[in-house]
Amino acid sequence: MADNLDKKTKKDKNPENKNDENKSLLREGARVVLFELAPSILGSMLLVVLLLTFVFRLVNVDGSSMMDTLYDSDKMIVTNFLYEPQDGDIVVISHGEQYATPLVKRVIATEGQTVKIDYEKNQLTVDGVVIDEPYVKEAMLDLPGIYDLDIPEVIPEGKVFVMGDNRNHSLDSRSQKIGLINKTDIIGKAQFIVWPPSRFEYLY
Repeated sequence: MADNLDKKTKKDKNPENKNDENKSLLREGARVVLFELAPSILGSMLLVVLLLTFVFRLVNVDGSSMMDTLYDSDKMIVTNFLYEPQDGDIVVISHGEQYATPLVKRVIATEGQTVKIDYEKNQLTVDGVVIDEPYVKEAMLDLPGIYDLDIPEVIPEGKVFVMGDNRNHSLDSRSQKIGLINKTDIIGKAQFIVWPPSRFEYLY
C-alpha cells in the first residue's frame, strides 16, 4: 500500500504531468476565447465587406490625365454612399465595356448647366462664369483631331461633363471617344490619396 502511495505521489510531482495539464488548460481556454470572440470577428468582417461595397473603395490611378493633382499608380479612397456629382469633384467612372480601366476625371458641369471652352483665352466658362482652376497643369490647346465633340448647349439630364486636370493629355468629355458621362456610370468621389504615404492628402 505504501509503495502505491509513494508511486502516486511521485507521479503527481512529475513536471511533465504538470506541463501536460497546463497545455490542456491553455488549449481549453483558447477554445473558449475563440468561441466567445467568433461573433465579433464575423461581425467585423461583414462590416468591412459592406463598407467596401456600399461606402468606399480603394482605386488605383492609371495614366497621367490628372497630373499634377494625381499621378499614375496613386491609390485613392473613393466614397459612393448616396453620392451626387458636383462641379469640381474628382470622380471615378466605371470602365464598363467602353474603356479598358476606370477613368479618373474632374466634374466640370452636370445636367442643366452650360459649358464653353475658349482655347485662345485659356478659359473655361460654366453657366456664364469663368472658372478659376489652379489645379490645371498648363494652358489648354485646341486639338481638333482629338477634341472633336460638339458640346451641347445644355448638359442633358442624367449626364455629366468631365475633364482631366492635365488638359492637353486627357481623353475626356471633349472627345467623342468618351463624350458625356452617364451619372449611373460614376463609381464615386475621390476623397483622399492614401498611397504612396508621402502623397497622403485630402482631394478637393
